Amino acid sequence: MNNTSKPILLVEDDQVDVMTILRALKEVHVGNRVVATENGEAALEYLREPGSELPCIILLDLNMPIMNGIEFLQNIKQDPELRRIPVVVLTTSEEQQDKMRSFDLGVAGYMTKPVDYRQFVEVVRSINLYWTISELP
Repeated sequence: MNNTSKPILLVEDDQVDVMTILRALKEVHVGNRVVATENGEAALEYLREPGSELPCIILLDLNMPIMNGIEFLQNIKQDPELRRIPVVVLTTSEEQQDKMRSFDLGVAGYMTKPVDYRQFVEVVRSINLYWTISELP
């Protein structure tokens, strides 16, 4: 079983960002199915749904309604079934405090969303290279 069979969980409330991330993943040839949820609560529901396939990686925004990224991290890191899933924060937040709290909660990476699409593709490419989630040629 290779990583392409596992989904990527995208936790992002901004639909434009969702489309940008999906487009960038496709551009760097990531073949994984993407499950998009618009806040931490919806993402937890997905993860805890009986029979739902756990993702190979979670791409997480921090600034979301209902349950933000930090609250989501606090929840999954307390769950023995979920805490080992690598989480990469993809956020517009430049707050040092957000970064510190994210790493305190065991994130695998923290990336600031670039405004420029080409730079965004490079961010996604670096995530892909690091976690090798794409299909092999």
